[in-house]
Amino acid sequence: MHIIITRPKEDSLDLMERLKKLGHVVTHLPVIRVEELKTKKINLHNYDAVIFSSSNAIKFLNVEKFNPNIKCYCVGGITEFAAKRAGFINTCSSEGSVDSLKELIIRTFDFKSTRLLYLSSEFISKDLDLELIDEGYTVDRISNYTTLSIKEIDETTLIFLKKKPADVIFIYSSKSAVNLLDLINKYFLLNVVTQCNLMCISENVSLVLKQIKWKKVTIFNPGEEEFFLNRIN
Repeated sequence: MHIIITRPKEDSLDLMERLKKLGHVVTHLPVIRVEELKTKKINLHNYDAVIFSSSNAIKFLNVEKFNPNIKCYCVGGITEFAAKRAGFINTCSSEGSVDSLKELIIRTFDFKSTRLLYLSSEFISKDLDLELIDEGYTVDRISNYTTLSIKEIDETTLIFLKKKPADVIFIYSSKSAVNLLDLINKYFLLNVVTQCNLMCISENVSLVLKQIKWKKVTIFNPGEEEFFLNRIN
């Protein structure tokens, strides 16, 4: 199959290599780029737990005093792996969505007399911190990175896409979905993608692209791309 990966390159290299080894043709079509936001240094000893809804928040972690034993909640397996590589020991992960991450925290962490730190993008699709506050938690949110739109497709990639339409496109955020839609319209690619399987990280992300008549829309968990590909074969 011809598969399009839309994440930034540094987040996609391992997946693209795995897919190529399985015999797939892989096109990297990044629709966003990630940039660090400067923050004050964080003392993790001031918190009882830390929450990561993306591995990018770990990449740009600006710590004054590190606490490897702090309870560390991660949105999925890839983010948990990044947390372990960063030195966190007491980690756990949900099933790849912010909703499942919230449920995990509520189920396993007592909010009484505790303080949580939520590190996130400047732009988030769900206000996890506010939802947890509504449940009785004390949560500080710090945005330590942002995502910027990529508004161009290079000529070589564009020619290839028109010559060999994709069978599958993976989308990892609502902002990525918006940017992909803009690129499809800008470069008149609607006919190229109508027979494509759309793989989205959540139902909300898929709704951004509902105006396009996709062959099939599937909700997947990051880190399980190969498993979900087998379901559409």
